[in-house]
Formats: sequence, structure tokens, C-alpha cells
Amino acid sequence: MSKAKTSTRWAVTSRILAAILGGYALAYAATAFLAVYLPLMRSDRVVFASLACFAVYTAAILYAFAARSALRVWLVLLGLTALMALAAFLPAEFGARP
Repeated sequence: MSKAKTSTRWAVTSRILAAILGGYALAYAATAFLAVYLPLMRSDRVVFASLACFAVYTAAILYAFAARSALRVWLVLLGLTALMALAAFLPAEFGARP
């Protein structure tokens, strides 16, 4: 097996894992973020956030295969996940939730 073929397999495997795992983490963080910050009643926020997570997950999967490199996919997905998770969960500790 040639080195180029092995490299391509690892790149595709990394993108698949980023799409599945990173996309799921991003969808979870987006759901938590929207459930906290949407200006609706609590029940409506939760329902809207839960439904919107399907669109976020689909967009993350599409991005995983449209980006230039697998490293960029991981960095973007993990960065967005960290930002949204911090924004959603950190204010609860400081009493700053809306």
C-alpha cells in the first residue's frame, strides 16, 4: 500500500470522526446555548433549541467534508463547541443567566 493511499484513508477517517463526534458535540453545545439565550418562554426555548440542533448537526457534517483539511475541521468544530458550551454553562456558576 502506498503512502498516499494511507494518508488519504487517515484523512477520510478523521473527517468521518469529526463529522460524527465533533458534529454531535457542536449540536449539543448549540442546543444548550439556544436553550439559555433565546428570548422565548422556557418551554419554547427548549423545543426550538432541540429542533435547531438537527440543522446544526447537518451543517457540521457538511462542513466536515467541504473544508480544506481535516485539521481545520477539528479546530473549527472544537472551537465553536467550546465557545458555545462556555457561554451556556459558565454563566450558571456566576449567576449571570438571563
